Amino acid sequence: MASTELKKSPSAPRGRPRRTRRLSSRDRAVLGLMVGIPALVHIGLVWLPAFGSVLLSFTRWDGIGGFDTIEWAGFDNYRQIFTNYPPFWPALQHNVIWLVFFLLVPTTFGLFLAVQLDKNIKGSRLYQSAIYLPVMLSLAIVGFIWQLVYSPEQGLINNILGRTGQGDLIDWLGDPSLNLWAVLVAASWRHVGYIMILYLAGLKSVDPSLREAAAIDGASSRQAFWHVVFPALRPVNVVVLVVSVIDSLRAFDIVYVINKGTNGLELLSVLVTNNIVGEASRIGYGSALAVILLAISLSFIIPYVRSIFREQR
Repeated sequence: MASTELKKSPSAPRGRPRRTRRLSSRDRAVLGLMVGIPALVHIGLVWLPAFGSVLLSFTRWDGIGGFDTIEWAGFDNYRQIFTNYPPFWPALQHNVIWLVFFLLVPTTFGLFLAVQLDKNIKGSRLYQSAIYLPVMLSLAIVGFIWQLVYSPEQGLINNILGRTGQGDLIDWLGDPSLNLWAVLVAASWRHVGYIMILYLAGLKSVDPSLREAAAIDGASSRQAFWHVVFPALRPVNVVVLVVSVIDSLRAFDIVYVINKGTNGLELLSVLVTNNIVGEASRIGYGSALAVILLAISLSFIIPYVRSIFREQR
């Protein structure tokens, strides 16, 4: 009976360090360009203007003369904003209303649409594309579209309501008591598609065994969602919160297209623009408003970044 010999595959001796491939000078140059150029562009277009705005917020400058005409003002700009600048508080209130509305209406509706589309209903891909399509448009284009919808005489809404007579018109964008809510509906039309995609991606990543375990325990589909699936969407909820905060604070295009951010549509971003590039240019004053807007944004962004790093550790 012939005996067979088992040959052991040679293994690398223990303790010997693995050989690593060294980067050539060409590889280093390519990596340097790929990392260095975007970093320089980011620093030049984001960080340097941000630090410049912080410094200019403590000065008085009309932006016309040279740097030798800049006068140090200390905290006078901030003091005037909080005490002697009437448009500031309505603009801040409108931004808060914008944020609360975004968190309640388009976020809830986007979550509802994501849950429905996650059931793999017939034509779900078509519905996803149709709902996400407004996200591809800029807020300025959205403003032009909804100006036609809200037109007092020929608009879609007034014609549906039958309010097209001369004494029966509803001026959705001209009435200060209505225009903010009308613009919020228009902005939500674009925002809900983005929220839907975020939640839909989160639902696709939830482990199916969690739902199966909940069903075995006798939980209904609604109970399984709120007690099992929704807690698993915590990272997505944080992203949605940050996105909603950023979109509500940087809202500018749509209100500026409609009426340049006046007559009930005042926002902090509009005040920054009007003070920096307006007729009476006040660079220091506008920079102080921009710093306040930046501080509000960072109060939400920094906890988000910290939570991301904490999860990675």
